[in-house]
Amino acid sequence: MANAKYYGTGRRKKSIARVYLVPGTGKITINKRDIDEYFGLETLKVIVRQPLVATEAEGKFDAIINVHGGGYTGQAGAIRHGVARALLQADADYRPALKAAGFLTRDPRMKERKKYGLKAARRAPQFSKR
Repeated sequence: MANAKYYGTGRRKKSIARVYLVPGTGKITINKRDIDEYFGLETLKVIVRQPLVATEAEGKFDAIINVHGGGYTGQAGAIRHGVARALLQADADYRPALKAAGFLTRDPRMKERKKYGLKAARRAPQFSKR
């Protein structure tokens, strides 16, 4: 497999992540920055690495990731989804482990739209008797 490149798209809320896995040493680059530089919270770094840990492929691939939209938590979830899909392309034998952990399921939860007559999705104007 000369110059093998595995691709996966991950989505969560408003975030979209394009993940490329290349055989390597385990370096994770997000938007041309190191993972430690991009994510401040340790929990977000753990979320990103979860599919690699579940499949025991931590030191086998370098991840090159482009992500946009949403906040940090949504972006971390999108990256996790993308990494899981890319791992599936790399080796189909990873499917049971990824499926059991729930990394292949796209989180359907989205922001609820604002309704007319209300200040937000469910927030009503303040009630006053007089």
